[in-house]
Amino acid sequence: MHIKTATFVVSNQEVSKCPENNLPEYAFIGRSNVGKSSLINMLTNQKKLAKTSGRPGKTQLINHFLINEHWYLVDLPGYGYARVSKSSKKTFQKFITAYFRERKQLVSAFVLVDIRHEPQQIDLNFMQWLGEHGIPFSIIFTKSDKLKPKAIERNVGHYQSVLEQSWAELPKHFVTSSSNFTGKDELLNYIDSINSSLKNIKPQFD
Repeated sequence: MHIKTATFVVSNQEVSKCPENNLPEYAFIGRSNVGKSSLINMLTNQKKLAKTSGRPGKTQLINHFLINEHWYLVDLPGYGYARVSKSSKKTFQKFITAYFRERKQLVSAFVLVDIRHEPQQIDLNFMQWLGEHGIPFSIIFTKSDKLKPKAIERNVGHYQSVLEQSWAELPKHFVTSSSNFTGKDELLNYIDSINSSLKNIKPQFD
């Protein structure tokens, strides 16, 4: 898939105010310093579509971007560390939960994790929550340019070993780098393949 157009549509804190059409949605979420905005900009070939910041926790709304006028990329607030008040954090964590539980247009979530680190319990807990609520998801390992190939293979393998302790089937994963475009084609082609299948089995997405 080649992204020709990527347009910001709306930001809000209420699921009821998300776009009303039935286009498929893919939600991107991860810890606040995982490089989500940089990844979104890389995927869409735009430098400033998603706002990047040196301060973790910049995204605090549900952000919808219309891709090729055919599907939505949804940028969700990061969980975990963020320099915001406890009351603000509770607010946007609440609407994140509401989005995943209520948004029927959601096709799949992508959980971003920093490939340089050991599996973090907060990421594992969130994946467990998605599984318990029947929400399909894949893992996107970010910042692979920071490691050598053998270290990437070792860290991904370790992550899979941890997941195997509680998952009968491992989620699909992608290794990416916003700096050198690693994983871009694989990820976009995966989304494209799902969109193609939806035309055949889910008329509501026509």
